[in-house]
Amino acid sequence: MPTEPTPPRDAADTPHPPRHLQPGDGWVECTCGRRHWGLAGAAGLLVARRGEDGRVSHVLLQHRAPWSDQGGTWGVPGGAIHPDETPEQGALREAHEEAGVDPALVTIVGDQVLDHGPWRYTTVLAEVVPGAHLEARATDAESLEIAWVAVGDVLSLPLLEAFRDAWPELVGRFAEVA
Repeated sequence: MPTEPTPPRDAADTPHPPRHLQPGDGWVECTCGRRHWGLAGAAGLLVARRGEDGRVSHVLLQHRAPWSDQGGTWGVPGGAIHPDETPEQGALREAHEEAGVDPALVTIVGDQVLDHGPWRYTTVLAEVVPGAHLEARATDAESLEIAWVAVGDVLSLPLLEAFRDAWPELVGRFAEVA
């Protein structure tokens, strides 16, 4: 089975363990001038939990491994969508693989798509099922750390650039489903 191709030009030069490719894994040369991971697009899961006041208080974020694209930044667990998956299925699978998120403990409440034409990234919005206790953790080499981050602290982290840009709208979407 082949292993992961050369990382993108802007990834850290940190060595990383070989990773076996899955269907959909590979780089797409985009019209925006960058390369993006995921031949069929990519998706990530933004999980929120609400405080006693009913407002979103924390979100689950992934501290990305240094060898990954834009390594060392924080974002949502996610990755390439398999050709036979929906973005929702891919996001749930990736969050389970990278952060140990049990899909039975979250409810999907929406999504947001970044459409670059030849490549799309879907952020799937989810909330912890009422009464459930989701204990996520780094479960593969793509995650340095998985953490529940207070909504007010998110912008203080070194975020993945596209996630930083999308954050205000993403957090606002949770208020719409309250």
